Amino acid sequence: MGSYDQGRSYPCPRGVKRHPFIGKLRCIGVVFWTQYSSKAIMSRRPGNPTRRFAGGGSLGGLFHPKSRPTPLLPTVLLILGAVLVIGYFYRGSGSSGSSALSRLEGEFTCTSEVHQAIPYLKKAYGDSMRKVLHVGPDTCSVVSKLLKEEETEAWGVEPYDVEDVDVNCKNLIRRGIVRVADIKFPLPYRPKSFALVIVSDAVDYLSPKYLNKTIPELARVSADGLVIVTGYPGHSRAKVAELSKFGRPAKMRSSSWWARFFVQTSLQENDAAIKKFEQAAASDGYKSRCQIFHVKSFH
Repeated sequence: MGSYDQGRSYPCPRGVKRHPFIGKLRCIGVVFWTQYSSKAIMSRRPGNPTRRFAGGGSLGGLFHPKSRPTPLLPTVLLILGAVLVIGYFYRGSGSSGSSALSRLEGEFTCTSEVHQAIPYLKKAYGDSMRKVLHVGPDTCSVVSKLLKEEETEAWGVEPYDVEDVDVNCKNLIRRGIVRVADIKFPLPYRPKSFALVIVSDAVDYLSPKYLNKTIPELARVSADGLVIVTGYPGHSRAKVAELSKFGRPAKMRSSSWWARFFVQTSLQENDAAIKKFEQAAASDGYKSRCQIFHVKSFH
């Protein structure tokens, strides 16, 4: 701090009046306090991190970086994306080993329902589940799951061309476990070649003309029963991009329509299998999103 010089005249700041007797001292106090406060503030001010030039000038006032607010939009988008991904996988967590088939609502397939129904089909058919033929789109996934079951042999028929399939499916096709065949024509199997035949999704893309041939043909190659997994009316599944693959939009038929169809084709529903399946499903609280019909084989 500076020392006080008695011989020095200290001007009063603007707005400060002199007292007739102590005015000089009053002005001295005001000036002294003003100078002291200015030095104290300057001593506490942080150093300017900006670059100084050789002449001593500083551009800190021009280029001093301003504090920027935290960008919230990328953070919010990241959190929202994580929530959507977690919700997507959580929706498919209820299926038994079929998370790859779980899809958003409106795009699910009855083939994914077959994955969930396998434990209850085993309770309904017992030893008949040891030799199974699955027919329908994405049959490789069903066959792969069945082959993981103890004492179970499984084969598959893919009714449509396979283009973008994984290595496992290509391997099943190469080994002859899965065949690509048009189910509008007779299947390349002898009568009663399999204990149980399961068909899913494929019948929804067949016209009544071909259904009259295909369903009896599936019953022919089965020994103990035929399981038909089909969609409910009004639940369309085929997207526009899939029409070229399936040839026509999916048509879901009512249970009464199927009942008349079974009578017309001399097929009988398997009441014993229906009862066992429904009891097993009810004990676990399972309710299929697709219609499941149990039909007896031809004898």
